[in-house]
Amino acid sequence: MEDKKILFSAVQPSGILTLGNYLGALRNFTALQNDFNGIFALADLHTLTVKQEPAVLRQNTYELTALYLACGIDPEKSILFAQSHVSAHAELSWILNTITYPGELSRMTQFKDKSRNHEDNINMGLMDYPVLMAADILLYQTELVPVGADQKQHLELARDIAIRFNNRYGETFKVPEAYISKSTARIMSLSEPDRKMSKSDANLNAFISMNDDKDTVIKKFKRAVTDSDNSVVFDPENKPGISNLLSIYCAVTGKTVKEAENEFSGKGYGDFKLAVGEAVSSVIEPIRLKKNDLLKNKDYLDDVLSIGASKAERLAYRTLGKVYKKVGLVPRKRV
Repeated sequence: MEDKKILFSAVQPSGILTLGNYLGALRNFTALQNDFNGIFALADLHTLTVKQEPAVLRQNTYELTALYLACGIDPEKSILFAQSHVSAHAELSWILNTITYPGELSRMTQFKDKSRNHEDNINMGLMDYPVLMAADILLYQTELVPVGADQKQHLELARDIAIRFNNRYGETFKVPEAYISKSTARIMSLSEPDRKMSKSDANLNAFISMNDDKDTVIKKFKRAVTDSDNSVVFDPENKPGISNLLSIYCAVTGKTVKEAENEFSGKGYGDFKLAVGEAVSSVIEPIRLKKNDLLKNKDYLDDVLSIGASKAERLAYRTLGKVYKKVGLVPRKRV
């Protein structure tokens, strides 16, 4: 790898991503891979903490692989792989479990939320999820982790675990830092603009899927919740719906909020919503078409994941070997 800082990110293949995922993460990854050594994992082991249909999970993993590539992730510049293809993730997770305390895990907000939402499947994986996430990050001597607000708590635990291990066994892991992009827009639900846009929303009109075609995108924006006023002004407190649409429009066009407000001054919400839909579809439609084209060649996607896993393994087992030695495990003699 080049002499650049290592940036690691993992995304669950639990369904097609939204416009919010694209603007907040995937779009940034494409730019970041030029400045950092990017390691991007498909977190399929994490996905198993919630009941999955095996065939659907496999298809979702291919979908996410193709989407990464369609968004511009370059396998020559970055490492793209499936988490389950590198067993060092699970191996390190076990070691880290021995220095992680139950109280730390039971306090995790996502564990509490998922336990409430999946009462029929409260499993140890839900609780142990942050330790596996720590293993994901620490295996690669990661320096930077792009995180949203919902993952900051998990990154803090990963940092605590790294420091605790280093204090107990000697310097082993780099302590990762959060990477917060200054240009990331927080994209909210189209039907409830006080909530984050989510692919798991039961209301399909609440989010823009990266699988939505142009007509669907425009229809969803036409149905987006606004207010009884008719002025396109950025005012999150009093006009959350319009403010969210302005954020989306500016994110996909590169315009400032003031430029967008001036553009739609004196125009109604109908014209504005149509313009937002057109702008968004012009960005995601080429990605959707390229992703669908890539999905026709599963052999190519398998090759990308295989090569990525081989690259990741070399880095991961270098760290894991150090960990095993530090904790006192006898090295295996190769014959």
